[in-house]
Formats: sequence, structure tokens, C-alpha cells
Amino acid sequence: MTRSIELIDALRNTAQKIAKSHTYQWGHMGLCNCGFLAQEVTALTQDEIHRRAMERHGDWTEQLRDYCPTSHLPMDDMISELLDFGFTRNELKQLERLSNPEVLALIPISERNLKHNVKLDVVRYLNTWAFLLEETVLHSIQINDLRSVARETTVSQIG
Repeated sequence: MTRSIELIDALRNTAQKIAKSHTYQWGHMGLCNCGFLAQEVTALTQDEIHRRAMERHGDWTEQLRDYCPTSHLPMDDMISELLDFGFTRNELKQLERLSNPEVLALIPISERNLKHNVKLDVVRYLNTWAFLLEETVLHSIQINDLRSVARETTVSQIG
């Protein structure tokens, strides 16, 4: 559950940063959909992300397809950080094109034609994805789990 909360926070923070940004640029590896998320998760700058990406060919989708966890190429190391954080390669590919069917299903049909390089559409997608994860977490919580957490907290405060 903690990992899911961290993912939700990362998605929401990324959405906020893109919404406020005057530099969002889908064609720049550090300022695009995945680039902003990578900034949030890895604390790398947009320029560092872009520099790493330019050491190989292709956009995020191609870089994710060619990803090799043992290459120790800077871009692959950064992708490893995103995967270790809890995102999947497929989710990152879908973020770049705003194409996750589960996320899109939560958006009204009349508003579902999102454009992958339109800032407001990216913000909407990220917030909807965060909502989807949040709903999944809420549905997975059992009352007994909460009681256990409450007991552990009380014991640690007393001890």
C-alpha cells in the first residue's frame, strides 16, 4: 500500500508541475510526459534526462523497448529507477501516448480523445491515473489491516 501511495503522489506532483510549466515540450526527452515523471521520481534535471536519452536513439517508447537493465547506460539506469519505484515499462509507454485503456475508461467518452502532446490532456491523464490507483488502494484495504496498523502504532508510541 505504501508503494501505491508513493506512485499516486508522484503522478499528482507530476501533473501539478506540468500544469504550472511554461516549458512543457513533448519533443524534448526531459520536458515530455515521461520526462516530467522522471524528474519527479529521480530528481534528475530536465537537461540531465535529455542528455542521457540522446546517448541512444529514439523517443521514450523506443528507449523503453530497447531497455536493458544490465547495460549500465545512463538512460537504462534512469529507467531502472522508474521501474524500481513501481512503474512498469508498459505504463511508461502508455503515459507517453496517453493510451492506458483503464485510465481512458474513467474519462467520459466525449472527452476521451486525448492528444499525447497537449499539456492539459497530459495533466488530465495523470490525475485520472492517480485516481485509478487511489481507488484500487481503497478497495484493497481491509478493516483488520487498519486495526493491525493502529495496534503497531500504539505499541511503538508506548515502547
